[in-house]
Amino acid sequence: MEPSLAADHPLLQQVDDLLRKATDREGALTAVVQAVHESSASYDWTGIYLVEGDELVLHNFIGAPSPHTRIRIGEGICGAAAQEKQTVLVPDVSKDPRYLACSLETRSEIVVPIAKLGYVLGEIDIDSHTLDAFGEQDQRVLEEVARKLAALLG
Repeated sequence: MEPSLAADHPLLQQVDDLLRKATDREGALTAVVQAVHESSASYDWTGIYLVEGDELVLHNFIGAPSPHTRIRIGEGICGAAAQEKQTVLVPDVSKDPRYLACSLETRSEIVVPIAKLGYVLGEIDIDSHTLDAFGEQDQRVLEEVARKLAALLG
């Protein structure tokens, strides 16, 4: 990431502060999900899945309950991001056959793996009710948030 593009983003400083002040992992994850969710009006569902065995397990989220609390790695957009170990940005979920419908309102999605030393520990998953809601700035900032979370989880 080019430092000038995202380093000054207020969310990153907020995440640093939250992680520094956190007294336990769950509290830190909950606070980070809240901060990420509130950082953009187009983030309608924000969650963190953690890897348990060969599955992603939903741990912390804000938004409507999801029927997908456990997703096999390789399945759906979330599973693809974990398997490929890279961010998956979907401007229109109706055009991506991997999409596991969580909500009829979801139009676009971004999934950012949380990885350390080549191992995926979890991921940040954000859905939006707006088509093409995520841009380069979102991706860069969320990838930096994921790096910060990797230090907590790893």
